[in-house]
Amino acid sequence: MTTTSASTASAGVFDDITSSESSLRRFLHGLPGVDQVGAEARAASLGTRSIKTTAKAFAIDLAIRMVDLTTLEGQDTHGKVRALASKAMRPDPADPSCPAAAAVCVYPDMVATAKQTLGDSGVNVAAVATAFPSGRAALDIKLADTRDAVEAGADEIDMVIDRGAFLSGRYQQVYDEIVAVREACGDAHLKVIFETGELQTYDNVRRASWLAMMAGGHFIKTSTGKVQPAATLPVTMIMLEAVRDYREMTGQMIGVKPAGGIRTSKDAIKYLVMVNEVAGPDWLDPHWFRFGASTLLNDLLMQRTKMQTGRYSGPDYFTLD
Repeated sequence: MTTTSASTASAGVFDDITSSESSLRRFLHGLPGVDQVGAEARAASLGTRSIKTTAKAFAIDLAIRMVDLTTLEGQDTHGKVRALASKAMRPDPADPSCPAAAAVCVYPDMVATAKQTLGDSGVNVAAVATAFPSGRAALDIKLADTRDAVEAGADEIDMVIDRGAFLSGRYQQVYDEIVAVREACGDAHLKVIFETGELQTYDNVRRASWLAMMAGGHFIKTSTGKVQPAATLPVTMIMLEAVRDYREMTGQMIGVKPAGGIRTSKDAIKYLVMVNEVAGPDWLDPHWFRFGASTLLNDLLMQRTKMQTGRYSGPDYFTLD
């Protein structure tokens, strides 16, 4: 990732807007409303685009490079994380031309194990923090969680916002927490998770997107993967519109990460088409778009092998995570 994607509190651009609860509320509620029917219709139409042959092969390799290979279970072990990290570096050990994944995403206590395994491979370590997945903890605990992950070697922090505070209209609290976590990240990059399945409306998704960007998040992310619905095409489209509009206003690029429920190559390609059509080709890069997934990678590898050999591998040909 570059270091020019976002600066703390957007380098003062939004100081007046974020200076008080009332001004922040006025700005967020003054954003254009989302036409639900129109948004869902456009997202559906973008999902029908057909990608063939060389374009499909390019899209599959790009999607592999965008995967944050994820394990976030209470039963995670150091052995599982080492195996996952090895897979992220060499997704298809039989084919050295297969690109590596973008990152391995784990709980903070597994960061050191992932970092040791990945070494200088270029695959990042992302850690979920701030009382993931609920976000229900005191700020000092969230900051300690973040610092622990960074000290263990995390390159990226995936934080969750306090949805209860957001839905209660306590936007200043949410904003201040994001700013504080961003500072605690040091040189690590910050992804801000909204848990869009709990935000109830598309208007709230748009508001959360702007709130996180103004607070200095490097990425905005749909979901923890623990709540359904998780990532959807309409929600991701609204977030892509937000980062596009934010760059037009500030000149800064912010990344987008849909996570949860994206399992097939066909689904991933739909998202890539949407990225290109809504935000633009600059976002077709792992620095600016990621997939949070645990099972997507295997389907991408199966489709990649099919395009190279003309035949499908069985679902257990690649390691099961």
